[in-house]
Amino acid sequence: MKYLFSLLAMFLLLNCSTNKVNSKYSTITYEAGACFGFCPVYKMTLNADRTAIFEAKRFNFSRDTSSEKDEGTFKGTINEIQYEELVSILNSLNPKELKDNYGNQNVSDLPTSYLTLNYEDGSVKKIKDYGKHGTPGLEKLYQFIDDLKTNQNWTKIE
Repeated sequence: MKYLFSLLAMFLLLNCSTNKVNSKYSTITYEAGACFGFCPVYKMTLNADRTAIFEAKRFNFSRDTSSEKDEGTFKGTINEIQYEELVSILNSLNPKELKDNYGNQNVSDLPTSYLTLNYEDGSVKKIKDYGKHGTPGLEKLYQFIDDLKTNQNWTKIE
């Protein structure tokens, strides 16, 4: 009975440790571009070790143009659970199968997002999305990354 219990416990421990999301991305870079209004302009680079750089350029903290003094470059470490959720969202998109460009260029005043995925195998996938509505999955990803600006601990470095 002890032997059976030991095997069961070992199986459960191994099973729990394999439930972690395996990141195949060495870096994930997301840039939110400008529009004619108050669209936040920033760049966020997330590394496989969960360290991140957030470059806040305009309208990230306020719509007030004087808020630019609050903008700058920040560093932080993404919470493990949220990083795993980010990787899970990315994996569900099957990014290598997505188009490189999205959006209706005949419409003006929309922000553009730029997503660059550097894979551990050295390959790179770049997606340019004018209007940020490429696919429902991409919209979810953009919102998730946008939320990281306010739900993580950032330290201003510049």
